Amino acid sequence: MSAKLIDSFEFCRQMQQLSGQTAISEMARLSVELADTQGELRWSLAGGTHSSGLPQLKLQVAGEVHLLCQRCLTAYALPIATDTVLVLAHDDAEADANEARLDDDSIDVIVANTALDVLALVEDDALLALPLSPRHDVCPDGAEAAVVKDKKESPFAVLKKLKS
Repeated sequence: MSAKLIDSFEFCRQMQQLSGQTAISEMARLSVELADTQGELRWSLAGGTHSSGLPQLKLQVAGEVHLLCQRCLTAYALPIATDTVLVLAHDDAEADANEARLDDDSIDVIVANTALDVLALVEDDALLALPLSPRHDVCPDGAEAAVVKDKKESPFAVLKKLKS
């Protein structure tokens, strides 16, 4: 994945905007979590100032990824649509202070710099949108039954049969 670097503080000060599309196959960390690497993610980034006067980025990521259902072990499509607000800080101490000052769980405070990789930020946002345990809402007919049918008999069940 080729980097798209911005000076994050200058980007916010000038209220710049950037958008694009990135193939999922170019996102190594995201690709590892998926059933396949088909498709792309659309994203947009807008710089500005938070109501508290702090520099902020608004990041939107949209697309569809294919995950492996942990219940039936078949692939399924998961739409991703995020709308993230990131307030910028120069270092960890400032980030902690801003986090406490804002006291808003819907806003993330990040340590940014003059060479912020936008595509890494997009990939991070997509990774955070993935469920911890991916599952269909309702597994396709027969998929769960196939998993149960292939399940080996418990060694304790075998011992129980020997006892009788």
